[in-house]
Amino acid sequence: MQDLLLESPGFDEFLLELAVFSASQLAAPAAMMCAISVERAGRTITVASSSEGARRMDEKQYGFDDGPCLTALREGRTVLVEDLGTSERWRRYSEAVTDDDVASVLAVPIDAGADAGAALNCYARSKDAFKAATVPAVEAYAASLSRVLRLALRVHRLAFLPEGLHGALQSRAVVDAALSLVMAQTHGSREEAAVVLHEMARSNRRQLKQIATDILNGARLPGRAERDGETQQ
Repeated sequence: MQDLLLESPGFDEFLLELAVFSASQLAAPAAMMCAISVERAGRTITVASSSEGARRMDEKQYGFDDGPCLTALREGRTVLVEDLGTSERWRRYSEAVTDDDVASVLAVPIDAGADAGAALNCYARSKDAFKAATVPAVEAYAASLSRVLRLALRVHRLAFLPEGLHGALQSRAVVDAALSLVMAQTHGSREEAAVVLHEMARSNRRQLKQIATDILNGARLPGRAERDGETQQ
């Protein structure tokens, strides 16, 4: 995570890579999507997401000014929704995301310092995806994000203005396009494609957006044997 921060040209790019990295790290035993929300100066935005679906799940909460991730962020507590379809507390939100094929949600606060709030938001397509051992593991992972996130907030300007977000949106579009191409070539899931991109970025010590751009320009994907070898190292 420190390498991601040091090698990223800006805060938006750092969080984009961190969201994809988080989704790949937390994927077992069930695949999940991850997003990171930050609230600063009275405004809350999803600064990065591992997929378009995770971003939508976050942003639909902002329309209600209520939801699992906003509650985790503002109240500083973990929020677990084991079955979104039967939850009375989040019924309005559940109805709003019916078409997004998300069944359970885990939102964990991240200590972002005195001037900001943050949360790591995990979404799964199956009910009860977050088992008893999964919740403390995600909480421990979110705690490990705290130091590097507070450092990033201190040294990078968080761009809440539309013009400031332009570069981050461009980066996300490039990564999303590359993920779709990897899925088409490998016949795998989006989560598996995210792992491939992250492993390529790590092994080549390059930014995720650069790897995504290379893939869109025809770069060869590592074979399964190569990926397995990198994982074992």
